[in-house]
Amino acid sequence: MTPGTTAAERRAARRPVPRDVRLFWWASASDALGTQASGVVLPLLLLGLGHSAATVGLVAGVSTAAGLLLAPLAAVPADRGSRKAVMFWSATVSALAMAGVTAAVATGEPPLALVLGAVLVERLSTAVYEAAAAGTVAMIAPPADCPRVVAGLAAGDQGALILGPALGGALYQLARALPFLADAVSYAVAAGCVRALRSDLRPARDPAPGTAANGSARVAEAAAGPTSTPGPDRGLRSLRSELGAGLALVRTSPLLRLVVIWTATVNGVIVALYYGAVFTLQKGGHGGAPMGLVLALSGAAGLVGSLAAPRVVGRIGAARLLVTVSWLLVPLAAGLATADGPWTYGALFGVFCLLMPLVAVVLQSRALQETPPSLQARTGAVLASAVGGSAALAPVVAGVFVTRVGTAAPAVICAGLLTALAWRTTVVRSRLTGATA
Repeated sequence: MTPGTTAAERRAARRPVPRDVRLFWWASASDALGTQASGVVLPLLLLGLGHSAATVGLVAGVSTAAGLLLAPLAAVPADRGSRKAVMFWSATVSALAMAGVTAAVATGEPPLALVLGAVLVERLSTAVYEAAAAGTVAMIAPPADCPRVVAGLAAGDQGALILGPALGGALYQLARALPFLADAVSYAVAAGCVRALRSDLRPARDPAPGTAANGSARVAEAAAGPTSTPGPDRGLRSLRSELGAGLALVRTSPLLRLVVIWTATVNGVIVALYYGAVFTLQKGGHGGAPMGLVLALSGAAGLVGSLAAPRVVGRIGAARLLVTVSWLLVPLAAGLATADGPWTYGALFGVFCLLMPLVAVVLQSRALQETPPSLQARTGAVLASAVGGSAALAPVVAGVFVTRVGTAAPAVICAGLLTALAWRTTVVRSRLTGATA
């Protein structure tokens, strides 16, 4: 981080938060709160209905993987100017899907196909929302404000991680349907906040000054092709090229490649570790409250890390911080292999979640600055697809290895993956210093 950038971010931190940024924060935080409240109890609901750990992992994996199908398609109309409409209607559909789960659970013991169908619809709609929302920060905030806005979004997510699991666990004790009702309401609130946005979310076609105005951006813009072409064949080729524009930019940008690899690996690891903890605690006779405690402690630590990230990177430097955090995550994952109770899991997950945002906030804000406005959603869809792919695979792997090998297997595998990531990060650091430090 250059001295000029740090000074600009300090000036941005002293400015009042714009109305649309606050609304976007509220939409993201509300969505995250409901998702955490229902997500923490969904595995417990399925296990309580008699399904195996492998089945639970398969449901979570399939629902996440399904979202990968629509995210790239939704990114094209979002970048063309329909961002607000896409976000509003996808949040509305998610609210209706969770309302359907609420009704199904309230009637008794719903069949797996019914729950899976509703979860698939919600996951697809959420993926569409996230693809469109990926470029919203660049539309409502200037580049100097991006770290603060991203940190605020991360803080909202971590705050939801503190309150959501505890809320979900408490509601689940009262009635199994209530956490899913809370999720439906949260999506409705998010839709209302998006509808109230006043900013023009239609990006300019040309890259803004200072945002990837280089060869990488020109390659991606060339890949995007013309916005309108006569004939069905040319229209199909244009659509394919537009879908590939985000991937073209990521492929030519060392910084964006780093963001994709690091974020996808670490998020896949944390999902696998989470499901490993769920299966271990469930075998030990623990219910929803202990997992709520684990996630609440993790969320509190993540909140601190998100808020501290801009200041920490200004003192240490992004490249050095990236390598240090990457290596520190390895022993934490390995330690989870021997954890045997909620407090031990909570402590290890807490340190893990304290360190992750220090890098994630920086990488995400730099990615926004690297990407031209007309490619924000499509580039975000590439990142979401990579993260979603690892998140889809992680529960399946965790469930299978817990069932066939033992409860320590997911943590051992994750420690190995993090070791490889840390080694790669150390090797490429010298070439990426200029982009990340």
